[in-house]
Amino acid sequence: MDASRARYRFGAISRVEPEAIGVPGQRTFRLILESGPGSASLWLEKEQLSQLAIYIQEIISSLPSSTGKAGSEAPEPPWDGGVNNVDFKIGRLVLGHDTSSNCFLVVVHDIEETDENSPTLSCWLTLSQGEELAKEALKVCAAGRPICYLCKQPINPDGHMCVRANGHASFQG
Repeated sequence: MDASRARYRFGAISRVEPEAIGVPGQRTFRLILESGPGSASLWLEKEQLSQLAIYIQEIISSLPSSTGKAGSEAPEPPWDGGVNNVDFKIGRLVLGHDTSSNCFLVVVHDIEETDENSPTLSCWLTLSQGEELAKEALKVCAAGRPICYLCKQPINPDGHMCVRANGHASFQG
């Protein structure tokens, strides 16, 4: 994971916010990042956002209690490349944890990018920013359609013909 080759090295992030736009069943998801005078809208799938949150929580829960959650400082300063508004759909997202700084490194690739070795954007999140991102991302993902307890598929507002019930039972959300 070579973040130094990223086209946009946002460094320490001042704001990260997960967001869902639209009505359940037709929502699109994005991460909004701000660093210095730069900002980014990173569009992603609900599953990508959910997995990012789960991985962050797993990493935090695996850290020794002596590590602590405060006092972490990103190893890279905030973006100083001038005003820049980056907007793209994520094809690949890589998450890492740096034990020396106790921060998360996020490296993302534009879905349109063909060179696997050249990430589009990299940034650093403090442990507390990562923890807050994970909590909010899971809330955003859970605010969608309810899941059928039999087949684990989403239930639409007008109901759901469950394949596990041989299509004979309609469940309402």
